Amino acid sequence: MSTSLTHFLHFPFLVLILLPTISVAQNVTLGSSLTSGGAANTSWLSPSGDFGFGFRPIEDNNRFLLAIWFDKIPDKTVVWFADGDLQIPKGSKVELTTPDGKLILTDPQGKVLWTAGEQVTGATYAAMLDNGNFVLASVQNSSDYLWESFMNPTDTILPTQFMNINRIDFKLSSRVNDTTYSKGKFRLRMHENGYFALYPVGFPSLTENDYEAYVNKTWSPGRNGSRFVFRESGEIYIVSGNGNIENLTWYPTYISPVSGQYYRATLDFDGVFRQYSHPKTFSNSTQSWTIERSIPENICLQLNGRLGSGVCGYNSYCNIKGDRKPTCQCPPGYEFVDPNNRYGGCRSSFPLQRCQEEDTSNPDNLFEFKTLENVEWPLSDYDKLDSYNETECRRSCMNDCNCAVAVLLDGTCWKKKLPLPNGRLDTDIKRITLIKIRKNGTTKEDPGPAKEDLHPTKDRSTLVLILSLLLGSSVFFSFIFLAAIFLVFFFMNKKLSKRKQTPSVMRSSLHSFTYQELEEATDGFKEELGRGAFGIVYKGFMEEMGSTNSIAVKKLDKVFQEGEKEFKSEVSAIGQTHHRNLVRLLGFCDEGQHRLLVYEFMSNNSLAYHLFGIAKPDWNQRVQIAFGISRGLMYLHEECSNQIIHCDIKPQNILLDDSFTARISDFGLAKLLMNNQTRTLTGIRGTRGYVAPEWFRNAPISAKVDVYSFGVMLLEIICCRKGVELDLGEEDKKIILTDWAYECFKQGKLRDLVDDEDVINDMVTLERLVKIAIWCIQEEPSLRPSMKKVTQMLEGVVEVSVPPCPYQLNTYVENC
Repeated sequence: MSTSLTHFLHFPFLVLILLPTISVAQNVTLGSSLTSGGAANTSWLSPSGDFGFGFRPIEDNNRFLLAIWFDKIPDKTVVWFADGDLQIPKGSKVELTTPDGKLILTDPQGKVLWTAGEQVTGATYAAMLDNGNFVLASVQNSSDYLWESFMNPTDTILPTQFMNINRIDFKLSSRVNDTTYSKGKFRLRMHENGYFALYPVGFPSLTENDYEAYVNKTWSPGRNGSRFVFRESGEIYIVSGNGNIENLTWYPTYISPVSGQYYRATLDFDGVFRQYSHPKTFSNSTQSWTIERSIPENICLQLNGRLGSGVCGYNSYCNIKGDRKPTCQCPPGYEFVDPNNRYGGCRSSFPLQRCQEEDTSNPDNLFEFKTLENVEWPLSDYDKLDSYNETECRRSCMNDCNCAVAVLLDGTCWKKKLPLPNGRLDTDIKRITLIKIRKNGTTKEDPGPAKEDLHPTKDRSTLVLILSLLLGSSVFFSFIFLAAIFLVFFFMNKKLSKRKQTPSVMRSSLHSFTYQELEEATDGFKEELGRGAFGIVYKGFMEEMGSTNSIAVKKLDKVFQEGEKEFKSEVSAIGQTHHRNLVRLLGFCDEGQHRLLVYEFMSNNSLAYHLFGIAKPDWNQRVQIAFGISRGLMYLHEECSNQIIHCDIKPQNILLDDSFTARISDFGLAKLLMNNQTRTLTGIRGTRGYVAPEWFRNAPISAKVDVYSFGVMLLEIICCRKGVELDLGEEDKKIILTDWAYECFKQGKLRDLVDDEDVINDMVTLERLVKIAIWCIQEEPSLRPSMKKVTQMLEGVVEVSVPPCPYQLNTYVENC
């Protein structure tokens, strides 16, 4: 429809002729309800049966979504849903209540999870309409709906969903991915001031900063407001207040109206606003939605802002394939952060270059470049070098410890550092992209067979050869040598059998150091890194494959003296752990009375150093650190072959690597100390302020002691202060952080906990983390969640319910 036609149309009349013919809905009466997971009453259908409202099962029918969907097509595509962060369990109920006329969702215990409009009351009926709109209405006011899903869109709009932009801002939110309904990285917004915009938001915090829009169309709104129009024929446009038609820029630009089609328009998780069609009558169940057109044409090339991670996440790059959907790839030497979600970014699979002498003195011996054609991360550069050729660009980046990638374009060398946002493959502009990686550092080396297994095989082969020669000579000598050979075999097999009975540390790829080697590596244990309950840690340097690497050497103090077998067994168990949130054990020494452990060196010190220091990590960094610690503990508790309980979780035992990833240290060491070292006179292991209450009650100790310590530390991460602040004075209510945090939560004063503007602007995340922490510090261990559930709650996979008072077992309960 051309703009000139609007001079012949009066706007109200235009709206009337666009309205669909809607069948009379079968009203949902007061007191009606649906139950998730029930055999019956799981949905309310529209009169035509095209749409359903009710519960959609996700995750093996154990969790549900309150949603509206296309009911007649095989995949039951969801077009609207209540809060995507809700974790609706089986047995939950949605009800149109009597007599107040509210639509309320409750869990099996009766707790209210969601309400259709907090202030909406007085509905006498509800209805699922044939256009996909679910409404609450009253017979006393039939001219207007009290609440409708069309006025509260999620990621999708449907034909006849006319939005009056004058009344409210119209906004769609993308999802995290195709299978997760939480809010994702992108928004579509139409503002009453007259602009249509697609833009990214801060993720995962979801703070809507002033990120640059990647699609922005403006129009004159007119005096009486504007409307967003989606006709049944598939046409989508904006009608301004003065009646002008404002067309959006679609790719392709024109859609031929076809009858007998379902239509929808969705802001997909990759940031593209797409219009889809699906035949209402279909011949087989394999037919699916067809992309009719989209905005923008190429999302990979459209995102040009400096802020935000882009479609594919940090350190990855985006490419559009034949289906017009983006695919994500990692540069050489990098791997996906989550292999199951290739839109979540990439991380290096090698130790990054540090601005320290061991990495900068001879960088050519340690690093090399891999080349990509036409890959770019725009606006992430920090240096520009003109009139450079490829050799000069390589040399400049190699000698710059901050340079992770260099891009050469038309004689200009652009140097970039991590993290790299908004990466894309663009074949229209010819460029050379140089990726700096560590030599021999992209894959883990195969440790090869254990040393003890090599020599017996070789010796047996030699003995068989000797035996063959002897049998070819005189019978007398053959018998003599045969007897000797049998004796050798007997003693060798006895020795080998004894070795097999004792778990060998070498099987876990750990290196056995001599005390002299470690003394030389640490220059006589000269540079002390820290002290703890397990001993003193020293910095050292180790030559390996022509390069020098930093190490951390821990001298264990007063280790138990029950023998070499037990020590090696425990160290072997630690050495077999491999997780990105654990500090890796490289080797050990058990020479004489000396017991030492050798770890990879963490250059960014401990979490305590940053958390309680001057330059504190920002809010997003702290949230990611909490996520990393929880994943590491979940691995120790549930994914190791033998469960490992840390017993001393605290910020001093959380180290940070080059990329500020949290790495748990000192795990599994409790068994290596004598009992009178790991247990005080009261039988307590751990550090004051982080110790779980069951230690004081001589109750059975389980992995829940680590959950308690994590809860205390999570509050410290949130507030950037210690769990016990003795400097405040005994009368100050803030002295014990756990008590104060619960008091603030109970009184609805969470803002008092923090003085960081970023945190205050992200109250949803703050409240979720505080609730998780309170669940973790419950005095009753059975009430504490497992670390797996804690991780799921942190990541938004599992709902965080309101925690009870954590001090119910204590006679001192004035805080409850």
